[in-house]
Amino acid sequence: MTKLARSITLNQAILLVVSGIVGSGVFKKVAPMAAELGSPILVLACWVMAGIVSLAGALTYAEMAGMFPQSGGEYVYFRHIYGRLFAFLYGWGAFTVMRTATIAALAHIFGQSLLSLTGTHGASAELSVKLIASSLIVFLSFVNYRGVSFAEGLSRALIYLTFVAVIIIAFLGFQAQTGSLTHLTQSVQEPVTNARGSLLGSLVVASLGAFWGYEGWNQIGYIGEEIKSPQRNLPIALGVGTSIVVGIYILLNAVYLYVLPIDKLVQLASTPDKIAAVEVVRQAAGWAGATFISVLILVTTSNSTNASILMPARVFYAMARDGLFFKAAARIHPRYKTPSVAILLQGFWSIILVWSGSFDQLTDMLVFASFIFYGATALGVILLRQKQPDIVRPYRVIGYPIVPLFFLSCCTLLVLMTLINQPREALTGLGLIATGLPFYWFWRRNRPVVVENP
Repeated sequence: MTKLARSITLNQAILLVVSGIVGSGVFKKVAPMAAELGSPILVLACWVMAGIVSLAGALTYAEMAGMFPQSGGEYVYFRHIYGRLFAFLYGWGAFTVMRTATIAALAHIFGQSLLSLTGTHGASAELSVKLIASSLIVFLSFVNYRGVSFAEGLSRALIYLTFVAVIIIAFLGFQAQTGSLTHLTQSVQEPVTNARGSLLGSLVVASLGAFWGYEGWNQIGYIGEEIKSPQRNLPIALGVGTSIVVGIYILLNAVYLYVLPIDKLVQLASTPDKIAAVEVVRQAAGWAGATFISVLILVTTSNSTNASILMPARVFYAMARDGLFFKAAARIHPRYKTPSVAILLQGFWSIILVWSGSFDQLTDMLVFASFIFYGATALGVILLRQKQPDIVRPYRVIGYPIVPLFFLSCCTLLVLMTLINQPREALTGLGLIATGLPFYWFWRRNRPVVVENP
């Protein structure tokens, strides 16, 4: 039987973690966060806190990844801890909203960035954005169809370009004549508590933007069967890769807030055709700088889209292998050694999402849904420590039980506050996950469940 090829090294895995995270969020989300909070210190604090929470999540996940280094990530963890139904609902949620919406949102920003370079505006612009986004998904799905090594090589080349570009942005920003440390202490006239009725409500809603920026740190677990020495390399890749991204994000947001006063960022939030990072670099380096950052956003969003297509398709492959998804998705291409049908199904649904809603609706919805399952994984680490203390753990989470409990508490708070402050997005996400129930009952009744342990 054709199997997935185990070809990803530790360094490649670390770069895939970074590639799966660094996308559009760090360039776009600072403006709506500024409008929500009205304070540069609070905006920066949101990015720092989201980074700490994401790192705590990565360290927590690393214990699971070391114990269960198979294709499917959380789907495999949940099947072991909570049973097939909960595992299926995670996988179905990944297919209907969490992972496919990530692909759709990233591709959408790619289209926006490309049009900003050409200066296209007006009624036809949104149609053009969706056509470009759909074309990008088709192209990158084809790249990943052809093989994991080819797709990983493309991702590695693009992330090296991103590292160089981040250094250039920081240099230009801190040299900008319009930059000032006083920008970090200014606030808008409107009190921050007006937006959601409380400072905590505004902080949670704004943090959705920061968490979207960090979204994707867990995806490396999906390709456990394709990583060399996964029990050792998966935990290291999660911790190191996420730490690199936290440093990059804090640096870039400090540059934005240094160059532009908070009221200018708030104004940008009301003009969705403008991207905050582009306007910041325009202030620092003029037209050439704006062109440079626009090209950088094209690079990072295409890279993150590529990583988001490469890794999550393995979840749907693992589900199909267990008889809990469309049977054809379990097929491994005999020549390319990829879950070819799962990649095609993922791309098809991602394109549908591109045409179904706005960028911010998609990202808020997927962050909410994702954190339900992030919390379930943190709880699972604690449950397994109690129920199966003798199971082999190549890596044990640092600071246990404080780190997983902290991450679980943050996940619970974010889920509850999103239900209160953004009920439409939250309930839509839950509704999409619940649509999987009749499919689960059908597949369970009509198809035998065969679990393979590679």
